[in-house]
Amino acid sequence: MSPPTDALLSLVRAVLTFRVDINIISGEMSRVEIVPFETTLMVRDCCLCLHVQRAARALARRFDDALRPVNLTNGQFSLLMSLNRPRPAPMADVASLLAMDRTTLTAALKPLVRRHLVKITEDESDRRGRNLELTPEGKRLLASATPIWQKTHAEVEALLPEAAPDSLRKNLRALA
Repeated sequence: MSPPTDALLSLVRAVLTFRVDINIISGEMSRVEIVPFETTLMVRDCCLCLHVQRAARALARRFDDALRPVNLTNGQFSLLMSLNRPRPAPMADVASLLAMDRTTLTAALKPLVRRHLVKITEDESDRRGRNLELTPEGKRLLASATPIWQKTHAEVEALLPEAAPDSLRKNLRALA
């Protein structure tokens, strides 16, 4: 092996110097402000977003469990119910009603289309648009799931203080 050349030694020195400089800089940058634990507790106790997310997850689990015998999730039930209309629904209208973007709605529709519960058709007035409608099988499944939803919904409302369900709905609508 030949001895290192001056050029190679210069390169090694430059790399080592660069690494040292980075370490010095990163050492200075590592001084991070610490959020006091009391702030964490305050956010845990007061954060509306956290409380709504936790409640939404708990409600979703409750309805998922209730609808499992008819092989639906609460999200699928809501989607099927949103299509229970006299005429096919434009995809954009359904996405808006469910507060979903079109990509998320498309993904949610795929298993329902595979199960022949929902049919997607081209909008005759605008060939780029898509309309959604329940198939006869989708209507039958929705009819069997609705009493389950009604029973579960009544149980949930019974857990809330008197008049709280209406107040809660009103307040949640204000946030949307």
